[in-house]
Amino acid sequence: MLNPNIETFLCCDADYPSAELVLFGAPFDSTTSYRPGTRFGSRAIRSESFGLESYSPYQDKDLEDCSIFDSGDLELSMGSCALALEQIQERTAIILQDGKIPVMLGGEHLVTLGAVRAAAQQYPDLHIIHFDAHADLRQEYLGVELSHACVLRRCWDILGDNRIYQFGIRSGTREEFLWSSAGHTNMQKFNFAQLKQTIAQLQGKPIYFTIDLDVLDPSIFPGTGTPEAGGVGFLDLLQAIHTVCAGSHIVGCDVNELCPAYDASGVSTAVACKVVRELLLELSTKK
Repeated sequence: MLNPNIETFLCCDADYPSAELVLFGAPFDSTTSYRPGTRFGSRAIRSESFGLESYSPYQDKDLEDCSIFDSGDLELSMGSCALALEQIQERTAIILQDGKIPVMLGGEHLVTLGAVRAAAQQYPDLHIIHFDAHADLRQEYLGVELSHACVLRRCWDILGDNRIYQFGIRSGTREEFLWSSAGHTNMQKFNFAQLKQTIAQLQGKPIYFTIDLDVLDPSIFPGTGTPEAGGVGFLDLLQAIHTVCAGSHIVGCDVNELCPAYDASGVSTAVACKVVRELLLELSTKK
């Protein structure tokens, strides 16, 4: 008997009612300012995930033992940032209201704003853990306030001071760094040095966890829209993800900024797949 060809991320084929995690793609890159193409990231991650083993030797856990539903990519309005963000917010809200954890695959980093809007409505005391090379704290970029360069500033508009914790930041305008240091966000430049202390401080708080993959050094992850030299290593990132997930009340998360066309070797996509696998396993309570 023939069955429909439905492609999911590796082993993420549980039914929706039984799933504890719900994966979905947000293939949007309309505000990309340098190298476009992240709209193809979620599709590439899903397709290339089958090059991985479902078992993680880092965690001694297997995706086959987890309950994860992949709802596929949203069909987003590429001509309207506002409408695309509304569509992301609506999908995230449904998942949250059903008592599940949304895991979004970007797309450019602006997509995080839609998910954070939904999470902040569900959890008024929401905090954000942000891994990135870029501060993303501009008030506007080239006259536009809904931009990937402004996404954490727009999240701050919702949450306010001392609710956003940034790690790995090594690029931004002078004004962004000054604005952060004035007490608006808590920024750790270059690495994850203060991460354990931050997680201890946020015990019990609802956390939205956003990972921009360009936090990695471009020697490891060149396939991204705005590569920045001086990034963290792969194992450093895995350890940081473990620190966040093991010690936090994660209510939603995303992985974004894979631009597969800029790494013809496919290594960047393979790295992204492995990051997603490890994140899903860290979040899953079923072993």
